[in-house]
Amino acid sequence: MPDNETNSLEQVIMAGIDAISKTAESAADILDELVKKGSLSVDQGKALNEELKHDIKESINVATHAVQSTAVTMFVNNMDKLSPDDIARIRAKIDELENTKGEQGNE
Repeated sequence: MPDNETNSLEQVIMAGIDAISKTAESAADILDELVKKGSLSVDQGKALNEELKHDIKESINVATHAVQSTAVTMFVNNMDKLSPDDIARIRAKIDELENTKGEQGNE
């Protein structure tokens, strides 16, 4: 895959992670402020914080899956640009993964 496409994908991934991180920080700050003001009890704040953590983990999982899917699509769409050496390395890696999975299935 050309370097500029790889860099673009990396930038998209990093932007998504940054956005999720900033959202989590802001939400945690808001919860802390509500607890301080007495709008929420400490227990309610803790419960909401745990729910927030769960939601963030779920968002990260969804985003990760979408990024992986995009990366695979980009790779497949650019396979015609691979060198014979690159194709040989990919075949070797696929063989290695298949052998590893086959050994795991026999355990």
